[in-house]
Amino acid sequence: MELTLPLTDAAIEGLRAGDRVALTGVIYTARDAAHLRMVAAIRAGAPLPFDLRGQVIYYVGPTPARPGQVIGSAGPTTSVRMDATTVPLLEQGLKGIIGKGNRGTEVRAALQQHRAVYFMAPGGIGALLSQYIRSVEVVAYEDLGTEAVRRLTIEGFPVIVANDVSGGDLFEQGKARYRIAGPAQP
Repeated sequence: MELTLPLTDAAIEGLRAGDRVALTGVIYTARDAAHLRMVAAIRAGAPLPFDLRGQVIYYVGPTPARPGQVIGSAGPTTSVRMDATTVPLLEQGLKGIIGKGNRGTEVRAALQQHRAVYFMAPGGIGALLSQYIRSVEVVAYEDLGTEAVRRLTIEGFPVIVANDVSGGDLFEQGKARYRIAGPAQP
């Protein structure tokens, strides 16, 4: 399935955990330090570096681009590290998150409450994922280096729905299938 960004409620209502999606449009990068600054801005009533409504944040700290490249390796980082700062962003209208690994109970509940979706990008293939990125621009917190907020224009960026707006959880589904089938036999 292909989705054009920014995300709308209508676009994500039909997504279910396990769906494969190709994203096209603009996403923003943010990791631990950027999340802390954005949450501090929200609490202080200060403006954010971009309007979160309908947007997608990718948990990535890309490596520098080599000559002739748009960006270096751009693989996802572990999402649970952002759990403590995710809910305030969802409350501001964030509609999608891209990362790797499962999310905590509070974030999963907030995804349902705020009608947002968590996409998983496979770890270990950052060089491949960078091929779907067409342009990069630092938009905030340049002093954070790799963790600065960047605007990425992407085309056909491959992700899998890990948590949907209905409470579907790909990780829990996988555990349930394992309990039923048991470990693979040699």
